[in-house]
Amino acid sequence: MDFSFTEEQEKFRKEVRDFLEEELRKGVFRKSVDAWILEESPELGRHVAERGWIGMTWPREYGGQGRGYLDRLIFFEEIMSYGAPMDFLTGDRQIGPALIAYGSEEQKRYFLPKIINMEVRFCIGMSEPEAGSDLASVQTKAVEEADSFIINGQKVWTSRAHLADYIYLLARTNFDPSVPKHRGLSDLIVDLKTPGITMNRVVDMTGGRRWNEVFFDNVRVPKSALVGQKDRGFIQHMSILDYERAGIERLMANYLLLTGITEYVKQTERNGAPLSKQEWVRHLLSDLFIKFEVGKLLIYRVAWLLDQKDIVATEKTALSKATCIAKAYGTKFEQEVDRAAARISGPYSQLMKGSIWAPLDGVVSMAYLYSPAHTIQAGTHEILLNVIATRGLGLPTS
Repeated sequence: MDFSFTEEQEKFRKEVRDFLEEELRKGVFRKSVDAWILEESPELGRHVAERGWIGMTWPREYGGQGRGYLDRLIFFEEIMSYGAPMDFLTGDRQIGPALIAYGSEEQKRYFLPKIINMEVRFCIGMSEPEAGSDLASVQTKAVEEADSFIINGQKVWTSRAHLADYIYLLARTNFDPSVPKHRGLSDLIVDLKTPGITMNRVVDMTGGRRWNEVFFDNVRVPKSALVGQKDRGFIQHMSILDYERAGIERLMANYLLLTGITEYVKQTERNGAPLSKQEWVRHLLSDLFIKFEVGKLLIYRVAWLLDQKDIVATEKTALSKATCIAKAYGTKFEQEVDRAAARISGPYSQLMKGSIWAPLDGVVSMAYLYSPAHTIQAGTHEILLNVIATRGLGLPTS
């Protein structure tokens, strides 16, 4: 692996930075911790699309640029460092790669250009009330009837469903009890305007309303909605999770909190001296910045692996192992940042946005409350460690 970027890549990084500075100046977005999932700015998304930065790794024949994953990583690293919203992330990160790998030619030609141009937005329907980490236990049913599937069931924790046009749905299509649970699921693309779909917003403990419950009551979709092979949805989803788990967003979601608390200790006095003069504060922050650099290298490696088509094709577990390591490391790091910010700010860390005494205008308290989610989203920490043990270290499954 080459640890240096090319001259062209460094020019691209500067181009992205200049673009984001101009968008900030024009008020298109505001910097925010966890903005990639908490905030939205359709205008920023449209401007990113105009630059050709959505689906940049996708084949040119479908509107992409055929660029490498390191180029894509540069773009997302910069946009995360600016705390910018990413309404286009799900389409770019998961749906596009899924359709390229498993979709029909008709699905690719219809959806990929629309995702690239921000004409459609997707959400993903995986988790259910009784099926979170145990995705094979999904119970939402898609029953074949003539030329259609009839869908009944419920999804929960569906992020940004209220803003989406389509849901990429995992549903049970094989009901033979002798068939292993994970071999009876299929992927379907469902238009969220289809009759029989209702949605409730879920409010989390931070007060955020980014999640949804989605209910399906005799929802009829054509069989052309099937993505890939029937009853192979679980396996297809596992490959898609490699893209979701190892992006730079799993390390940099609260990057602005890390830099913000660093400035806070320089400007805040305790016992007549800046907090930055206290040895334990300096050690805590220096430790975090070292860990941040290590996390970046793990994620850079995943991007490099994705560009090595021969390695991914011949060593299929290499990518899965690398993505799980990167995600497990990155999300634990994010929790460390949240805890460190709360420890440094002391009792003031409990104050919410709006209080004149709240550190960083309440960002510390919000980040700390959201912190447990980091190691649950896209696979719990324990699941990731199991994958690393079995696929990475070759340990027995039981």
